Amino acid sequence: MVDLRVMGTYKPIKNYDEGDDEQRRLDPCRMLQTTGQDDVEMALPISESRSATAYANEERWAKKIDDHSLSSSRNQPQRLVSLDVFRGLTVALMILVDDVGGILPAINHSPWNGLTVADFVMPFFLFIVGVSLALTYKKLSSRVVSTRKAILRALKLLAFGLFVQGGFLHGLNDLTYGVDIKQIRWMGILQRIAVAYLVAALCEIWLKGDDTVNSGSSLLRKYQNQWGVALFLISLYLSLLYGLYVSDWEYQIPTEPSLPPKIASVKCGVRGDTGPACNAVGMIDRKILGIQHLYRRPIYARMQECSINSPDYGPLPSDAPSWCQAPFDPEGLLSSVMAIVTCLVGLQYGHIIVHFKDHRVRILHWMIPTSCLVVFGFALDVFGMHINKVLYSFSYMCVTAGAAGILFTGIYLMVDVCGYRRVTTVMKWMGMHALAIYILAACNVFPIVLQGFYWGHPRNNILKLVGIGT
Repeated sequence: MVDLRVMGTYKPIKNYDEGDDEQRRLDPCRMLQTTGQDDVEMALPISESRSATAYANEERWAKKIDDHSLSSSRNQPQRLVSLDVFRGLTVALMILVDDVGGILPAINHSPWNGLTVADFVMPFFLFIVGVSLALTYKKLSSRVVSTRKAILRALKLLAFGLFVQGGFLHGLNDLTYGVDIKQIRWMGILQRIAVAYLVAALCEIWLKGDDTVNSGSSLLRKYQNQWGVALFLISLYLSLLYGLYVSDWEYQIPTEPSLPPKIASVKCGVRGDTGPACNAVGMIDRKILGIQHLYRRPIYARMQECSINSPDYGPLPSDAPSWCQAPFDPEGLLSSVMAIVTCLVGLQYGHIIVHFKDHRVRILHWMIPTSCLVVFGFALDVFGMHINKVLYSFSYMCVTAGAAGILFTGIYLMVDVCGYRRVTTVMKWMGMHALAIYILAACNVFPIVLQGFYWGHPRNNILKLVGIGT
C-alpha cells in the first residue's frame, strides 16, 4: 500500500552517554545548546543510555553473535517524531473541516479569494511530503532503482485517488457504485499529492550537487538546480495564468433525465482574469481534461452571486450569473503546478535537518525563509495577487508554505527538542496511519461500508441512528 508518510530512517545516535541523558531528563530544552556529531537527527528517542563500559561489553558480546544480527540491531529505523505529529495534526484538521465546515463557515474553505483554516490542509500535506523526501533520499544506493520505486509509489497513489475520488463510490445514502469512464473525475487530492511527490522525488534523486554543506550559502549551492526547477514552475504558472486568452465557453447544466439538456453560455474574451468564470486555470482543465471530467460541485457555488445561503451552498439567486453551476476542479492541472512548488519548499526544509545538527541553527534556517514567505505572500495579496486556494495562487503558496514552516518549527521545538511527547501521542499515531485514516474517514469509505448493513430498508442503518448522512 502506498504511504503518505514517505518517511526516512535514521541510524542510532552517536556519542550519547549517561551524563547527557541525565541532563536531558532535567532540562530537555537544553538540547537547543547541543551540537550533534555525525548523525542526521539528534532529537530522536532512544531506549536506553549507554556508557563507555556498556559499549565495551557490546564489543565483547559481538564476537559471539552473528554479524548480520548485530548489524540489524544497530540500525533499527528511527523516526522524526515531530513530522509524524505534524502529519497527524493535519489529518485531524482535515477531518474537522469535513465534518464541521458546513456548520462553521469560518473554518470551511473560502468560496474564492481569502484564507480559512480549511485552506491550510492541502499545503500542509504537500510540505510534509517534501520534508520526508529529503530524509528518505539522504543516501542513495542507486538512482535508477530509487527512480523506479518513486514512479511506482506515485502510480499507486494515483490509482487510489481515482478509486476514492473519481466517482466509483457514490457516497452516503447511495448504496450503488460504479462510474462512467466518460465522466470520471481525473484529478483529486491524492492525484495532486502523487504528482507533487513524483516531481520532488525526481528532483531529489537527480538534481543535487556534490558540494559540502557548512553554511546557508553552501546549502543553496548544493540544491541550486532544485531551486531552478521551482523558479521555472512559478514562471510557467504566472505566465499561463496571466498570459493566456480565455474565450467564451459553454456547458450543459445538470437536469432531470426526463428533461431536455440545458446549455449555458459564459462570456469571457479576456486575458489575465482571476475570477471564477474566465480564469486560465479552468480553461486549461476544460481543454485538456474535458469539462465532463471536472468536479461537479464547484466551491464558487457558495459565493453570494451563486447562493442565497452564502457562504454555504444554497438555491441560486434570481440574478445568478451563468457560470454558477459550471464544473470546476480545485485540484486542476495548472493549479497543481504551483502545488509542486509547495512540496519543493518542504524539501528544502528537510535538507536543513540533513545537513545541520545544532537545533538553534536548524530553527534559524527555518524561520528566516518562513518569515519571508509569509510577509511576501500577504504583500502580494495587498497589491492585487489575491490569496486563492482554488487557483493555488502564488500568494497562497507563499503564505501557506510559510505557515507550514512555522507550525513544523513549533512542533519540532516542543516534541523533538523539549521532549513533550506524551501530549502528542494520538497525533503521532494518526500521522503514522495517515493514508488509511484519510481513505476510511475523509473519503467516507468507512461510513459507506457501515450503511451497507441495514434492516428492512437501506435508510434504516447505524449511520441514521447517529445522525450521519440523514
